[in-house]
Amino acid sequence: MAEFYTEKRVVISPDPATLADSVAARFLSRLVKITSDGRPAHISLTGGSMGSAVLAAAARHPKLAKVDWSLVHFWWSDERFVPRDDPERNEKQARDALLDGLDIPAANIHAAAASDETRDLDAAAADYARELARFRPEGSADAWPSFDICFLGVGPDAHIASLFPDREEIRVTDQAVLPVRDSPKPPPDRVTMTRPVINSSQRVWLVLAGTDKASALGLALAGASYQSVPAAGAKGRRRTIFFVDEAAASQVPVELITGEY
Repeated sequence: MAEFYTEKRVVISPDPATLADSVAARFLSRLVKITSDGRPAHISLTGGSMGSAVLAAAARHPKLAKVDWSLVHFWWSDERFVPRDDPERNEKQARDALLDGLDIPAANIHAAAASDETRDLDAAAADYARELARFRPEGSADAWPSFDICFLGVGPDAHIASLFPDREEIRVTDQAVLPVRDSPKPPPDRVTMTRPVINSSQRVWLVLAGTDKASALGLALAGASYQSVPAAGAKGRRRTIFFVDEAAASQVPVELITGEY
């Protein structure tokens, strides 16, 4: 399949609450469009405060009822290898914010194994890679679905998913899912999708807020090396959009700012 990446753009909201509401509305509009056509939608979620805030905003939005949730599949770009009900787990955060209130088939929620289900981190990563491969598009060389939207948070160090600066995981291109040990950010054990999986998404939406993210955002948009600034290497095939608040946007070049998505 040919790759046709678009330039990165930035959409700025005045504050984190408005940012979450705006992204949630756009997210649901996209899902309504996809499912109204009778097509399945594959969405890769992220954890963190803004990831949860977007889902919580979606849960109270009137467009929620217009989505055919039987056609929506949820995945996670990374997961913390902790017990299933641990509040650090991205899946639990998403369930609490949105998923448990949806009329969605259990089989449509694709979560990596938890540490109380398997003691083997490598097996958890391998199992998640196999689950991704079950949904590869017919005729595709990729062993994973092409996500309609891949949500990503960005850390102050510019990490995305559990791909951290200057570590081996960010360089891997021949695997879909990796175990991560001794993560720079706790908890230490994680499972993460790799850059090729993220970058095969139709739309990559990076959502971040706060002055502590301004430097990472500026570097990501300035063309820094993805090995040292992982957020710089995230790109969707159709759209790559950084949804940010004003505090995070202090180092954004004005020519990249847009209201379009």
